[in-house]
Amino acid sequence: QDQLKESGGGSVQTGGSLRLSCAASGYTSSSYCMAWFRQAPGKEREGVAGIAGDTSTTYGVSVNGRFTISKDNAKYTLYLQMNSLKPEDSGTYYCAARRSPIPWRWCTPPSIGRAEYNYWGQGTQVTVSS
Repeated sequence: QDQLKESGGGSVQTGGSLRLSCAASGYTSSSYCMAWFRQAPGKEREGVAGIAGDTSTTYGVSVNGRFTISKDNAKYTLYLQMNSLKPEDSGTYYCAARRSPIPWRWCTPPSIGRAEYNYWGQGTQVTVSS
């Protein structure tokens, strides 16, 4: 059964790095776009980074230049490399997927709009302390 399962979360100090992984069996083909979202307590879930079927990417303003999204199709895994972490990066991180609306076509462009995604993982916690 297709599923999304995040791992790699943890606690780090300001300026540190983490790499999140998402086991994404069934979702790493070019027919799918994928993304990372995060949600802090009491806040809306926000898009962090997205990757299209052609591996083009997009990032939220607050993480651009610090985070990198990538995927390894051979390992069916989505990654989020997070560098120069700040306390405001803390939250639960979710990976998500959406299928191209056009059958047999690449999913494009990359996006981080929450409403566009209909497959979600359970999340992994990231805590950045000052």
